[in-house]
Amino acid sequence: MSRPVIAVLNGPNLNLLGERQPEVYGSETLADLERRCVAHADGLGCDVDFRQSNHEGDLVSMIQELRRSAGVVINAGAYTHTSIAIRDALALVQGPIIEVHISNVHAREGFRQHSYLSDVATGVIVGCGTLGYELALSAIASKLDGGVG
Repeated sequence: MSRPVIAVLNGPNLNLLGERQPEVYGSETLADLERRCVAHADGLGCDVDFRQSNHEGDLVSMIQELRRSAGVVINAGAYTHTSIAIRDALALVQGPIIEVHISNVHAREGFRQHSYLSDVATGVIVGCGTLGYELALSAIASKLDGGVG
């Protein structure tokens, strides 16, 4: 029996995690985060398809390709606040969607406080650092096991 696969998608500038504004985003690299996500998902009985792109169209294509995954964790970075195309692609996803932001976007610039993605997301996790990814994976795994929360 195959294990459920949860897509973990990262948008622009997340490839520079650990270098870019460590006072906001921390010192962990994207490779570190991927290792943590894979290990955490393994403990939940799931696999992870972990990807990153700086290009909006690439993210749309990834979402379309992975729309039948068990669920999607997405940190669309700045595209969260600008991309109707990513929002429309996410609307096609069949499993739960958890929107993640490493920083507390509600305590930052005004333009970061609006998300085009939240209305199609099952849940949103903000301001928990990279721990938010593990929380998102746990939330999706819980839903796969019939949990409501």
